Amino acid sequence: MPNEIEIKFRIENLSVLSRALKRAGFKQMTRSTHEMNTLYDLPGQKLRKRGDMLRLRKYGDIWTLTHKAKGKEGRHKKRVELETPVENGQQMEAILHTLGFEPTFRYEKYRAEWSDGEGHVVLDKTPIGNFGEIEGKPRWIDRTARALGISRGDYITQTYAPMFFEWKRRTRSKATEMTFRALGKKSKNI
Repeated sequence: MPNEIEIKFRIENLSVLSRALKRAGFKQMTRSTHEMNTLYDLPGQKLRKRGDMLRLRKYGDIWTLTHKAKGKEGRHKKRVELETPVENGQQMEAILHTLGFEPTFRYEKYRAEWSDGEGHVVLDKTPIGNFGEIEGKPRWIDRTARALGISRGDYITQTYAPMFFEWKRRTRSKATEMTFRALGKKSKNI
């Protein structure tokens, strides 16, 4: 089973980080692209309760269905991830509804992808701030983080949903989803 191993981190300055990525030998693989994500669950939140996640993502014009199993959290987030391209996202939504799955959370971002051939770094502009993800083997993640000036104390192992709900508690926002519209923000590409 394919494992996803990653960390997130807050980005203070996108331009500075982009220059650091270039200096570290990374190439930008995709320009910043709009991404909309919808998490699905069964009545009673059966998937969430056991630590699983089912997500339908639209990245530009590309749809992907992803299942992530309950992970192990340590310095890095590690869990089994299975995904497949979906030809027709609206039909997939209809299939999920027919099977009893309902949308439970939506979040959007603009994502740019970078790689050095060994792993990936993504830069996300979200309605609650700018974040990066470093995904690869644990030692590579730590080496890349150091090269980018990210300390272990800056590592975030949460997913966007709990990060949003923490942000919501802190800011007392009434938003129910992490979208630019729900937060009254203009969505701009990075």
